[in-house]
Amino acid sequence: MARDTGNPIVVIGLGRFGSSMAVELERRGCEVLAVDHRPRLTQQFADELTHVATVDSTDDEALRQLGVHEAQRAVVAIGTDLEASILTTSLLSDFGIPHIWAKATSRQHGRILDRVGAEHVVLPEYDMGERVAHLVTGRMLDYIQVERDFALAKTPGPAEALGRRLDEARLRTKYGITIVGVKRPGQDFTYATADTVLEEGDTVIVSGKPAQIERFADVG
Repeated sequence: MARDTGNPIVVIGLGRFGSSMAVELERRGCEVLAVDHRPRLTQQFADELTHVATVDSTDDEALRQLGVHEAQRAVVAIGTDLEASILTTSLLSDFGIPHIWAKATSRQHGRILDRVGAEHVVLPEYDMGERVAHLVTGRMLDYIQVERDFALAKTPGPAEALGRRLDEARLRTKYGITIVGVKRPGQDFTYATADTVLEEGDTVIVSGKPAQIERFADVG
C-alpha cells in the first residue's frame, strides 16, 4: 500500500487503544505522529511507528514544537487520566484542528469531550459491550450499530425465505429490514437483489433499525 505522505495523523496516548490504532494506521500507509508522556511506551513503539515523541500533551508549547497545531486529523486516546484527556482535546480544538476523535471512558466523559471540541467521541468499551450483547442473546453472527437508529448485522438466512426470491418473500414489508448481501458456504459475499433466492446455509447481511434487526434475527 502506498504511504500517505501528507499531513500526519496525530495519535495522543499509546495505551492499548491508541497504540493499536497508530500501528494499524501505519500499516494502512498513513504517516503517524504518536505522542505519549511515558518514555517506556514511546520507546516500545519507536521501531513500529515513523514518528514518536515523549511529550506532555497538555503542554501547548511542546505540542506546537512538534507541529501538532498544523495537523488536520488527531486522535486523543488517553484513557484513565480524565483531566489530561479533556485538556488535550481542548488544546487541539484551540489549534483549529478540524477533525478530532477522542476516546471516552464514560458517557459523561464523552459529553464533556464533545463540548470542548471533539468532532467524534468514541466509547470502545460501551460499543463493544452493546455489540457482544446482541451476539450473546440472539442468532446474530456479527452486529455493528452505525448510528442510534441504524445498524448492520450478519445472521443466518431466515427459513421462511428459503427457496424464494427476496421480492416475493417481502421481508422488508414484514420486518422493516433490507437484505443487502448474501454469502453461500465456501463463497464470497455478493450484493443482494430483488431476484436473489436464499438457500439453506446462506448467511445474510441486513440493515435497518436496531429493534427491527433484532426482531428479524430472532425469527430463525
